[in-house]
Amino acid sequence: MHLISSYLNLCYPIKSHHINQGFCRKTLRKVCVSTKTMKFEDLITELDGFGRFQKMILCISLVGRFTLPCHFLLSNFIAAIPSHHCDISSLDAEGIFGNLSQEQKLTVSIPTQDDGTPASCHMFSHPQFHLLTNSSSSSELPVVQCQNGWEYDNSTFISTLATQWDLVCDKKGLNKAVTTIFFVGVMFGAAFFGGMSDRFGRKPMLLVSYISGMAFTLASIFSSSFIMFAVLRFFSGFTITGIVIVSVVLNVEWVDIQHRRLVSITGSMAWAVGSTSLSLFAFCIRDWRWLTVAVTIPLLLSTVLWWWVPESARWLIANGRVEKAYYYLQKCAVMNRKEEVISRIKPEALSIIATDEEKKNYSYLDLVRTPKMRRLALLTGTIWFCVATMTYGISLNITGFGLNMYQTQFVYGAIEVPSKLIVYYMLEKIGRRKTEAGAQLLAGISLMINIFIPKDQWVGRTVVAVLGKGFAVAAFCTIVLYSSELYPTVLRQNGMGYNSFLSRLGACLAPLLDSFWGHFSQTILCSVALIASVVAWQLPETRDRCLPETIEDVEGTRKNLIKDHDKQEDEEKMTTNEPNEDH
Repeated sequence: MHLISSYLNLCYPIKSHHINQGFCRKTLRKVCVSTKTMKFEDLITELDGFGRFQKMILCISLVGRFTLPCHFLLSNFIAAIPSHHCDISSLDAEGIFGNLSQEQKLTVSIPTQDDGTPASCHMFSHPQFHLLTNSSSSSELPVVQCQNGWEYDNSTFISTLATQWDLVCDKKGLNKAVTTIFFVGVMFGAAFFGGMSDRFGRKPMLLVSYISGMAFTLASIFSSSFIMFAVLRFFSGFTITGIVIVSVVLNVEWVDIQHRRLVSITGSMAWAVGSTSLSLFAFCIRDWRWLTVAVTIPLLLSTVLWWWVPESARWLIANGRVEKAYYYLQKCAVMNRKEEVISRIKPEALSIIATDEEKKNYSYLDLVRTPKMRRLALLTGTIWFCVATMTYGISLNITGFGLNMYQTQFVYGAIEVPSKLIVYYMLEKIGRRKTEAGAQLLAGISLMINIFIPKDQWVGRTVVAVLGKGFAVAAFCTIVLYSSELYPTVLRQNGMGYNSFLSRLGACLAPLLDSFWGHFSQTILCSVALIASVVAWQLPETRDRCLPETIEDVEGTRKNLIKDHDKQEDEEKMTTNEPNEDH
């Protein structure tokens, strides 16, 4: 009875000696079992699940997440290849051309392509002066590769990676390799930050991502060689991905059930704003170094604002650090003006939520140790890989639609806003599973239609491509929230890190599709979208459900534990004639 009184005094300041002893035993058992899965959700709701405290966390995270699309899609501009032809200035210096105009110099030095422009990678072995008077074809004349570098058209870009290190002709593929190298870094960074933030906490790993991401990105602009740039670009991707991995989970873990959808969609709007803003930054800043600096500067503000970011109380409780969790819950209560709620609870009461199982160190292996977790990891991993391959396959292709690259980037970013607003409505109306499967299906159909539209009908191709991008973004936005609700607290960051790892694997492959598969790239993107739609139907619905806290919650063994306690109570009631708890 003393134990019962102690517990009740911790949780509720009432006189426990007025409570029937049998009732107390039964209530305490049920509370001790159910609290592990329900108490934190109830507490957050009592503290105002989307008050000023939660809004502060969301607003701070938006600053860092704004920079992510700028970095993820930065290669669209810094790795662009401007028009170019062989440098013939050395011939001019030798006085070979005499008083010829620039156009005549190009005519006698460089063969023309089918569209009438100078060839990009070849020049005549000797000047062909007869071409000035004879307009016969120059295709059969002897040519050699460019001997003295290239001249670039600076009307669109002042400087890019291609102009910096002559990544053209035989080295042209290195421009797309930059994108792949960055996403390889993002892929491994996702796994690293997912595991580390589950072990050391959300807040410290967020700071590591801010500072290291900013440091490596700014260091890359001082690269003296392409190899040096590629290495630094890898580490930029590795470190900067922690921002989205950590902030998404931190936001979800601090809000109540009713507002998880709002927080997820609002957070993803930062991506839409960043993606749209990138086109404006790139249009105004034509030098790749200064453009890189411009999209990185917001991380400096994020680092300052980090001091106001709280640690996840849910994670602290799951790891047995109840005093620290109580500290942040107090701050939440004060900012949300709910001091009376937290005053009724003592820190020791929070330890009821943290079981011995939850205090152990979890790893990625725990994602596959049990059958339902193993199935969940397989399904979500497949969807993340497919949706990333499709989304980045579309996003990294901003040419060939009749618009210039700045306009295409702007439209691709702008379509995300209505797309995510529709997702916000659909998540509540039809649930997560149907929204994800439907968005993937519609994206696949859009890609399929574009396969059969002739390239000269650029208006139709552009409209369908933009719609496909909208559906792809809807699918990506949904799966991020969906996955964070499916994985238990003790493995949520590991699960998100694992999923992000596979999504970045898809992003690594997306830039290479055109290089290796050519016209079949659209068919591949269509196929992965349809596969993801089918797989999404196999996941359980999470709308209006509490977040799972432990692996037992996912496996269903926690329900069995509650049933066993109820059965035990019934047996005790029959043998001891305990009074009914309604009395």
